[in-house]
Amino acid sequence: MKKTIIQAIKGGVIAVALLPMLGGCNSVFRDAPYDKLSEDKIWGDAMLLDEYTGIWYRTMDNGFYTIVSTLVKNLGQEYDPWYGDQITVGRRDWYQSGFGEILKGSKVRIIARSNLVWTAAYENIRSVNKLIENSAKLPASVLDRVVGEAYFFRAWNYYNLLRRYGGAFIIDHTFDPLVNPERFPLASYEEMVNFIAADAQIAAELLPVEHESRHTGRITRGAALMLKGKVYFWAAGPHYQNSEKPYRGFPNDRSAEMRAEAEKAYDQVIALNKYKLLDIPATTTHEIVKGYRNIFLTKNSQESILEVQHSDNGDFIYGFGHKLDRDAAPPSMGGVNSAYNPTQNHVDEYRMANGKMIDDADSGYDDQDPYSNRDVRFYANILYDGAQWGGKTLDIRYHLDENGKEVEGMDLTPYGTSTTASVTRTGYYMAKFLRESQSINTDETYGSSQNCILWRYAELLLDYAELDWYAGRKDAALAKVNMIRTRVHMPALTSISLDDILNERRVELAFEKCTYWDLLRLGIAEETMCGSENRTYKVKIVDRGEGNLRFTYPVVNGNNNSIRYFDAMQYFWPIPVNELRYQGLQDLEDPHWKQ
Repeated sequence: MKKTIIQAIKGGVIAVALLPMLGGCNSVFRDAPYDKLSEDKIWGDAMLLDEYTGIWYRTMDNGFYTIVSTLVKNLGQEYDPWYGDQITVGRRDWYQSGFGEILKGSKVRIIARSNLVWTAAYENIRSVNKLIENSAKLPASVLDRVVGEAYFFRAWNYYNLLRRYGGAFIIDHTFDPLVNPERFPLASYEEMVNFIAADAQIAAELLPVEHESRHTGRITRGAALMLKGKVYFWAAGPHYQNSEKPYRGFPNDRSAEMRAEAEKAYDQVIALNKYKLLDIPATTTHEIVKGYRNIFLTKNSQESILEVQHSDNGDFIYGFGHKLDRDAAPPSMGGVNSAYNPTQNHVDEYRMANGKMIDDADSGYDDQDPYSNRDVRFYANILYDGAQWGGKTLDIRYHLDENGKEVEGMDLTPYGTSTTASVTRTGYYMAKFLRESQSINTDETYGSSQNCILWRYAELLLDYAELDWYAGRKDAALAKVNMIRTRVHMPALTSISLDDILNERRVELAFEKCTYWDLLRLGIAEETMCGSENRTYKVKIVDRGEGNLRFTYPVVNGNNNSIRYFDAMQYFWPIPVNELRYQGLQDLEDPHWKQ
């Protein structure tokens, strides 16, 4: 009989992956089980408990560990912003993988990935429930911390289920279906939100504001409260109000109530006096750019609320390093995968240095000189033709040979002899998160070590600015946005609109793991991710000699064969059919997802 994923694993032993503790100089996560130990041995041993909880951290988020594969088993490894409209990938073969199929709206591929995401979440929830049930056996020295982590990760997994599926099955205990074939109702949207917020609050009450150095990177009170705020912030989204189905949203408009609860949680985070925007005490554009980039190269800074802890030694084979620099770097710097290509759509979101939008009549923008006098974050985040990187001037243009034929510049020419080596599809490479001094070589264990920030104080301020705006506190919203703008020495805005807040969010949080989800939260995914009506654009630059450049802006399709496609039904992925049938909820099978 095929088992459903929520069935508990029967037996008295647990496979534990021995993972060095978080923090310190070598925070490495390993995947392979080392041994099988009795449960009582684990519950009574502080070090083994750290290994047990370490699995939750390792599966929380993949960070910059990116894999795009044709294999279904790897469908959970992609980088969320790839599915949005700010960034795409250059690897043509990746568009033939599950990633490309999802971009095309393939039901088969989305269902396959949905099953994996669902299964992984409930496997983690089962593991958390088992620890909570045995909390009385835990050593007093680690009791609060470990139980606090458990409540956080149960909330975290249900938060991810809420964002992807809406209502799910709230399971707060372990069970054995062979002994007790327990069934669970499908929770309403409100029940999900309340459960997540309650677990996050319990976690906040148990966890410290900061850990001793050997536990740096573990969940803190601030992260738990941020999660509480984020679930309310998410639930306030326009897409989840006045829903016909209680498990897809609220039956009426609860956005004001949800925003008020989000404010309370964010106020608690602020009251900790733990987080702040990192200062950039510079005067020149070059130094400001460097200072801004360093925010994302500094591990566990005062701006960071939660981040994925990648290995300090960058070991990609045996540790939890990653290949961000190699994946993203231009060909002239040894980059091979061209995995992060900013779109022209996103480039156009950066204002001018005078604070004007590029389409304002008095902005000074020239589409034949588009990279002059822009927001400093453009220069920090984007590598464009003529940009300086690693001591080189990037050549992302076409040159005319003696016959007038267009010849690709160095950074439009694949590096090395690999048949899958790629170049940008958009005319841009990503600079944000990259280490300009990183050495890229052919060592098989090569990796990068930057942590991947999931939440930072700037995001909290931008969330709060949006809450202020809806509550009619426009002066407060303006002040928060200007805190972020003046940090990068950009002129303060004199007035604020919701579009201003959302634009600032898109620029400040570019390529971070919230921009894609914002499209769903705001209910505008069809508007931005359907290529037939709302295309993503690239730039093509042709050098005609003597500095005579021609800029054109052709369309970038989502893959080689088809444009990107997002259907309204994709706001909610399908709950696995076997789950619905096990729970006796066949009537909830979504006919739109049937093959």
